[in-house]
Amino acid sequence: MKTIRVILIIISVFVLGFLTTGLVVKDTSYTAKVLIAEPIDAVFHNFSQMDSVKNWIPEIKSVEVLQDNKGVTGSIYKVVVLNQGQEIVMTKKIVAYVPNKKITLFYDAENMLKKDDYIFSEEDGNTVITLNARCQSESFLMGCMFPYFKGTFRAQDQAYLENFKEYMEE
Repeated sequence: MKTIRVILIIISVFVLGFLTTGLVVKDTSYTAKVLIAEPIDAVFHNFSQMDSVKNWIPEIKSVEVLQDNKGVTGSIYKVVVLNQGQEIVMTKKIVAYVPNKKITLFYDAENMLKKDDYIFSEEDGNTVITLNARCQSESFLMGCMFPYFKGTFRAQDQAYLENFKEYMEE
């Protein structure tokens, strides 16, 4: 009986710690960076072409324009991603667009709200893309899990930036 009580106490502590994570950590933030041996205007142009994003993010199945604004900011896209055999539909909105300087994207994907702030800078004729990402969940339980997946999110976005680098330097 004492053993069962100890086990229940240990499980309760872990569950309480997990749930406390969702109360304390409201969003998960991280950065990723890549250096591309191409001029900033070419890099920015290719990065901002929504129809070519499939070239460096292989999971994207389709991109459909829902709202195309003349000034780019405010444009909305429907993106279908194939993740482990399952289709995930998300909306992608361009929140900020400053040519050769910055693109900010907001994603709404089934319980995950994500803001990607891409900053473009030039360094000795090369281009540096710095991603400042922030994720949060509409669901409390998912919000409890996100901090534990921060490394996975960062690694995935870093891999996408590396894929873009390869695409640009071909």
